[in-house]
Amino acid sequence: MAFDHRKYSAFKPVAKKDRRWPDQVIEKAPTWCAVDLRDGNQALVKPMSVAQKQRLFDLLVKLGFKEIEIGFPAASQPDFDFCRKLIEENRIPDDVKIQVLTQARPELIERTYQALEGAQKAVVHVYNSTSTVQREQVFGLDQAGIRAIAVRGATVVKEIASRYPDTDWTFQYSPESFTGTELDYAAEVINAVTEVWRPDQGQPVIINLPATVEMATPNVFADQVEWICENIRYREHLSISVHTHNDRGCAVAAAELAVMAGADRVEGTLMGNGERTGNMDLVTMAMNLYSQGIDPTLDLSGMAEITDVVEACTEISTHPRHPYAGELVFTAFSGSHQDAIRKCLSLRQEGQAWNVAYLPIDPFDLGRRYEEVVRINSQSGKGGVAYVLERDYKISLPRWLQIEFSKVVQQEAETNGGEIDSLTIHRLFDDRYLKVHADWALRSYDLHRDQDGVRAEVVMGRDVSPVMLEGRGLGAVEAVSDALAKRFGVTVAVEAYDEFALGEGTNANALACIRLTANGQHCSAAALAEDTTSATLQALFSAVAQAVAGEAMSTEAAGAVEAAQA
Repeated sequence: MAFDHRKYSAFKPVAKKDRRWPDQVIEKAPTWCAVDLRDGNQALVKPMSVAQKQRLFDLLVKLGFKEIEIGFPAASQPDFDFCRKLIEENRIPDDVKIQVLTQARPELIERTYQALEGAQKAVVHVYNSTSTVQREQVFGLDQAGIRAIAVRGATVVKEIASRYPDTDWTFQYSPESFTGTELDYAAEVINAVTEVWRPDQGQPVIINLPATVEMATPNVFADQVEWICENIRYREHLSISVHTHNDRGCAVAAAELAVMAGADRVEGTLMGNGERTGNMDLVTMAMNLYSQGIDPTLDLSGMAEITDVVEACTEISTHPRHPYAGELVFTAFSGSHQDAIRKCLSLRQEGQAWNVAYLPIDPFDLGRRYEEVVRINSQSGKGGVAYVLERDYKISLPRWLQIEFSKVVQQEAETNGGEIDSLTIHRLFDDRYLKVHADWALRSYDLHRDQDGVRAEVVMGRDVSPVMLEGRGLGAVEAVSDALAKRFGVTVAVEAYDEFALGEGTNANALACIRLTANGQHCSAAALAEDTTSATLQALFSAVAQAVAGEAMSTEAAGAVEAAQA
């Protein structure tokens, strides 16, 4: 078989019986470092231009990132030029620290410092691979040989930094492919590097633990991070950083558990752009914290701008189901979901903690409109249809009419396919329930109440040929029903009746909805008017009109059948 799982071996978990991270709770955001301009850029089919890099850098600054990796200047002339541009044109805010990457090779480190000359503060990020597979199959070196590369690189970083005393330097070391490195050996290399840099003597140092390839479940990565935190020297003087990749689709989870395991800092990219399946998504992790009531220290409220800039700079579209940022992530098509959202939003009071079914956060926080939350297709139900009418037209429907009208909308969706927009829903409601035939239009009414009930005098029909009706009953509806029975010979039994006062922004002040049986036919109608009585009587006329029209059609059809038989 070509698809043969036996070629793979399970990742060996960490033999750690005293793990503490499962009991930890994240209470504050880690230090963020955005690596879109380096790690993200190298993963693009078409690397970013200088203008695109500048636009993305400016966005990262605007969002609140204080550490931004801007490139690999020793390996790329465009990266070198962009670094010089930022420094020479004074485009780096005083509170932002730029970071650059370099391999642990003396000539590349030298070139890196040349790119950074004149920077106010910067992170020199040096790395070499330490994993078993890289040692044995790529470099052909033993553990001592790989450790020597790291020490030599750390030494050169420190020596050259002394030539540029006006810059506030932070040193960062990554044992690349950390997840594939034996933990005791990873600690050995890290200790060798920090012994050169001596963070205990005041040199700021970051130790970055990259899941260069995601090789195991997030809990295993958390064990690895916790083990390193417990077994390296100078831990209290170090910032422990993680850089997770998404090969298994768990980069965000791995980073979150790593913070629980002791990491102080997280590297990632906006929307998770990166090699293979991508880097850790900074937007998702930051918004996860936000949804738990934790200040992410980033302002992601303009999500539309974020996606627009990232898409323009990377030329990668945002998936419509991307967490928090996708076009459809707050949208409910399911009928039960729509009904629950509608009810929760209607009950929510200003100032209350957010607690709405199916919406983990308030879409408004990200610049999204509630209009985008409920959208209608053939999978939708009464709650969603009712929500759209309430939201866009201030029309509230009783439950019985929600059920009935949702079937009309569903039939339309099934016939035409796809989504049904708000205008179409309103048109369907107007055609099915609100449209008034000229012969059945209410022109005027006069109600007289006495000891026997109500006497109704009603004028209906066209201007040129109005019809006057008169009837009696215990109430207005019963009196007008009596008048209709006398005039048209219909027996009316009201099954359901509801009236609503409408909110601002409508031409009418009242909506009446009625369901009745007229000569055995079930008919429903609604009406808008300036007052509830007018709306109620017009809805009654429109419903009876359906029954009369139905009888006329049945009579005509029966006559046609008889004529055909003759």
